[in-house]
Amino acid sequence: MSDKELFASFAEVLALSQAMKDDLPGLLDPETGFAPRMRQLCMEHIQELEEAHASPKEIEVLRLEEHTWSLLQALLPARKTEFLPKPTAQQLIAINPYTPPSTLAQAVLNSSRLLEELVVVREWLQDTAPTPPIPEATTGYWKFTKHNVLQGMRSGNTYRDGLVKELDPDAPNREEGRALASDDASYEKGLLQALYACVRAGRLEDAVDFCRRAHQPWRASSILGSRLFAWPAISTESKDDDAMAEDDAEFWHGNRRRKLWKKTCVHAALNNTLSDQERLLYAALAPSPLTATILKSACRTWEDHLWVQISIICEEKESLELSRLSGSFWEGGEPEEVDQEEWEEEVIETLDTLQDVAVLEGPKADHAFHFSQLHIILNRTDQLLKAFDGTLSDEQFRKDSFEYAQLTRFFAHLCLFLQLIDIPTPPIETQHILEAYLQVLEQAEQRPLIAMYAGALGDNAVERYALFLVSLELNADVGERRLALTRANEHGLDMYRVAVVTAERTIEKAFDLLPEPKGPLPSIIALPQPPTVDELFLLRSIEWTTFHEETYEVALEQTNVILRYFLGVGRVQAALSLLEMLPSGLADISEPETRATEYLHYRQFFVIWEQLERVVEQRGQGDLPLSKDERAAWLSQYRNSIDQAHEQVTTLLTTEWLVPNETEVKLADRRTRELLRIRQLYIPEIIFRLHFILINSRQWIPENLKRALKLADIVADSRYKLYDDFVNPDGPARLGKYLRAVKEAFVAGLEKGGSDPFRPVLAAL
Repeated sequence: MSDKELFASFAEVLALSQAMKDDLPGLLDPETGFAPRMRQLCMEHIQELEEAHASPKEIEVLRLEEHTWSLLQALLPARKTEFLPKPTAQQLIAINPYTPPSTLAQAVLNSSRLLEELVVVREWLQDTAPTPPIPEATTGYWKFTKHNVLQGMRSGNTYRDGLVKELDPDAPNREEGRALASDDASYEKGLLQALYACVRAGRLEDAVDFCRRAHQPWRASSILGSRLFAWPAISTESKDDDAMAEDDAEFWHGNRRRKLWKKTCVHAALNNTLSDQERLLYAALAPSPLTATILKSACRTWEDHLWVQISIICEEKESLELSRLSGSFWEGGEPEEVDQEEWEEEVIETLDTLQDVAVLEGPKADHAFHFSQLHIILNRTDQLLKAFDGTLSDEQFRKDSFEYAQLTRFFAHLCLFLQLIDIPTPPIETQHILEAYLQVLEQAEQRPLIAMYAGALGDNAVERYALFLVSLELNADVGERRLALTRANEHGLDMYRVAVVTAERTIEKAFDLLPEPKGPLPSIIALPQPPTVDELFLLRSIEWTTFHEETYEVALEQTNVILRYFLGVGRVQAALSLLEMLPSGLADISEPETRATEYLHYRQFFVIWEQLERVVEQRGQGDLPLSKDERAAWLSQYRNSIDQAHEQVTTLLTTEWLVPNETEVKLADRRTRELLRIRQLYIPEIIFRLHFILINSRQWIPENLKRALKLADIVADSRYKLYDDFVNPDGPARLGKYLRAVKEAFVAGLEKGGSDPFRPVLAAL
C-alpha cells in the first residue's frame, strides 16, 4: 500500500475502534484490538516496501513502530485490569510444602505487578528478536577432529597437528595447547552463536533441536537445565485439562537442582579458558550481575541492552524470592525481609540508564521509538507525549521527511488509543500532536480524513476543522466544500458551527489580504471586471453558511459585511456577484431588523443600479437606423425605463437608505463608518446618473428637463440631508460639480428661446 493508503488504513482502524469505544475488551483484544490492527498494518507495509526495495531507513523506522504497537498490546491489557492479590509462594508452601518450584515461581511473579510486566517485556523482546541462524548440517560429532584422532591412533602419532587426543566435550579446554580441527572449530563457533541467538529469541526448543542435530545431546541437556522443576500431580495450582493430558500430569519435568545448575552456568561464563561464544551462551542461560559484563559485550542493538538488563532483573528477583522461602521441600533458606519499593526504585534506575547507552548497530538509544518503548515500559506515557511535543516545538525533524510523518502518525494514534481505553493524556500536548498530524494529512492531501482527527481535539475540534476548510481556499469547488462540511457531521462535530466558524475565519483571512476600504473615495468602474483571487476568496466565503437553512441568519450578517466591503472599494460588479450566489431564503429573514433592513437596502440599490445601466443601454439603441414604428416602440420603452428609474431613485433618496441610527453614529464603529462611506460614494453617483439621463433624454422627452431640476430640489431638501453625502474631506468636490450640472440644465431650458430667464425654474415648480 502507498503512504496515502496507509493513512486511510490507520484512519479505518481508528473509526472501527471509536465505534466500539465502550467495549474495552474489544479494544484490547490480542487479535482484533486497536494495537494489533496497527501492528498488522505496519507489517503489511514493511513487506511491500521490502518487495519494492525501498529505503532501508524507512523500513527500519516502520519496523520500530510495529514493535512499539506490539509492546503496547503486551502491557496495556494488564494495566487496565485490576491487580487482584493471589496466594503468595509462602502461603502455598503453608498449604503444601511439596509445591514445586515452577508453581512457587509463578506465585512470586503474581505478587508483583512490576515483575509481571518485566517478564512480559522480556517475552516481547524475544518475540521481536532476529530469527536465529540455522547451523549447517553435519553428519557427525566433530567429524574432522575424529578423523584425525583415529588416523593418529593408527599411526601411533597421538599428537598430530596439535589436535586434541580425546573427543569428550571438555577435551579442548582440558588439553592445554590443543584444539579441534579448523572445520570443527568453525562449526562449533557457528553453532554456539546460533544457540545464543535462540536463547536471545526465547526459542529454547530450537536450541535443543540444533544441539541434537549437531550430535551434542549433552549440550541440549545443559540448555534444558534452565527449566524450573514442575510436578503437576503434587501442585496446588489448577490444571488446564485441554493443555495437559492426565498421564502427563503424573510425571515431573524440569530441573530439580536448578540452583546448582545456575551456579555452574555462572562459573562456566566466568571461565576464561572457554571460548567467548561458550561463555556468552552460559551467561545468557543464567543471567546475573556476575555475568552482566559478558552479556553486555555481545550487545549490538539497543534491544539487546534492554533484554540483558531485564533478564538479569527477572532472574535475580525470582532467585531471591525463592531463596527466602521457608518450609519448602524443594527450595528455600532463611527468610528475610525485602523492601519491595526499594527494589522497584532500583529497577527503574537501572532501566533509566538505557536512555543513553551506546549501541553498535541500528537506531540509537535516543531514537524516538526507543525512547517511546522505554517510557511505555516504565508507564510514563504522560512524560513521553510531553517530550515528543517538545521535539515538535523545537522542530527537530524536517516536516517533509518520512520520519516526521510516521512519528506524528504514531503519536497521534497513541494519544487517541490511550483516550479510547480511558488512560488520561496531557491535554495541551495531545492537542499539539494531533495538530501536527492534521498538518501532515493536509500536506498529503488526505482531505476525507481531516474531520475524523479534528474531531478528537475536543473543545478545539470545530476551530481546527474550520481552519482546514479555510485552507481549501479556491482549490475545491462547491460540491467538494459541501462534502467536506458534511464530513464534520459524520465525525461528531457540530456541522453548523463548523460552517459559521469557517466562514468567519475565511472572511478574516480575506480581509488580511485585501486593501482596507479607507482614504479617498474610489472611482466606480462601470465596465465588468472579474474579481481578483483575493476578492473571489472573500466572495466564496459565503458558501459555507448558505449550504443549510440553519445558518442563513449568520449568512445574512456575513453578506452585509462582504457587501459593505465591496461597495466601499467601488467593486459594484463583485458585490452583484455575491447577490447572485445567495439563496432566496435570505430575503425572508426579518430578525434582527437592523440586519434584515440593511440587506434589503442593498437589494434595493442593485435594482436601481441595473435599471440605470439598462436605460443607458436603451439610449444607445436610439442611435441605430430604425423604422417609424420601431422608433415609436423604442421611445415608449425608453420612456418607461426612465420613468421607472426616476421613481426608484427618488424613493431611495427620500428614505433613510443605509442611514445609521443615532446610537450607531455615536459609537462610530466600523460598520457605521462603512455605511457612511457607501452613502458618500453612491448617493452622489446615482444622482449624477439620473440627472444626466434626464438631461440627455430631453430631446425625446422634454418634461425630463423639469424632472432634472426637481431632482435638485430633493438634493437641497434639509429633510433628507443628501448634500452631506456630497461632502467628503478625502473625496472630490462633487457638490460643486453637481451644481455646475444643474446650471447646465438651467441653461438647457433656454435652448428653445424666450426672453424670460426664470421660465425653466417656473416650469419645474
